[in-house]
Amino acid sequence: MSDTIQTIQPTETAAELRGAVKRYGAVTALAGVDLTIRSGEVVAVLGPNGAGKTTAVQILLGLAQPSAGTARLFGHEPRSTAARVRVGAMLQVSKVPETLKVREHIHLISSYYPRPLPMREVIAAAGLAGLEERLFGKLSGGQRQRVLFALALCGDPDLLFLDEPTVSMDVEARRSFWEQIRQRAGVGRSVLLTTHYLEEADALADRIVLLDRGRIVAEGTPAEIKARVLGKRIRCRTRLSLAELAALPGVRDARRPEATQEAEILAAEAEPVVRELLARDPGLSGLDVRGAGLEEAFLALTGNHETETEVAA
Repeated sequence: MSDTIQTIQPTETAAELRGAVKRYGAVTALAGVDLTIRSGEVVAVLGPNGAGKTTAVQILLGLAQPSAGTARLFGHEPRSTAARVRVGAMLQVSKVPETLKVREHIHLISSYYPRPLPMREVIAAAGLAGLEERLFGKLSGGQRQRVLFALALCGDPDLLFLDEPTVSMDVEARRSFWEQIRQRAGVGRSVLLTTHYLEEADALADRIVLLDRGRIVAEGTPAEIKARVLGKRIRCRTRLSLAELAALPGVRDARRPEATQEAEILAAEAEPVVRELLARDPGLSGLDVRGAGLEEAFLALTGNHETETEVAA
């Protein structure tokens, strides 16, 4: 961690929504959301498509006005200068000139802040060494994401908004990004993260807020969220059909990737299901039994039954 970043005390409310409602015609995107982010806290906001995650972020940043309720950043109206100089944001849709170099982009955004980080520290934190003189338009998708992270970080903000930040990043870049988030939280900075990588939320978040249809349906630490769903996850290779698996006593959900014998089963208890599997399919192999994870909790609490392990924001 750089000596430039000063530690702040975790006594301040960084961001707050109170009774936030947002309507778009007949559609209610947020239906009375209360959300608080404290200093030094990493909060992951999760939810299926249309849950209201992006709307909540837009209201907190002052990019949209609530139909009812209030939003505050460090006690100020989100559009005020007092709030903006303490916030950095990395959004899904960011219009960045493609004809500027990486170094020029960072220099420009840094100029908006009273105490920006030195260029060398921003480059190192975002993993951009060797790309400083490259045009933004010549970068790969993962490199562009790292530049956008640098632009969110360069002002040394007290609160970072990161909306799907690691899309297109490779594994190494994603792990490096995770470490930067942990370091900032360690010196009292706050992060609001939306992500469709549930592993990312599980690894980074102090607290998870789960939205569904514009309402908060669950809130707590990753362990607390996972504890809301009692059960076991069983993986195996079996000739049994998906319908046969789903009909087994005690099975809550069964899924299978197309054209494979791999199956994933969620059950209240593992032992009776495993016994029945072995009885019906003596050739069963690759058996693996684990406790229910964040994905199972997500699906159970939102009623969302997507078959992918990455849930879109």
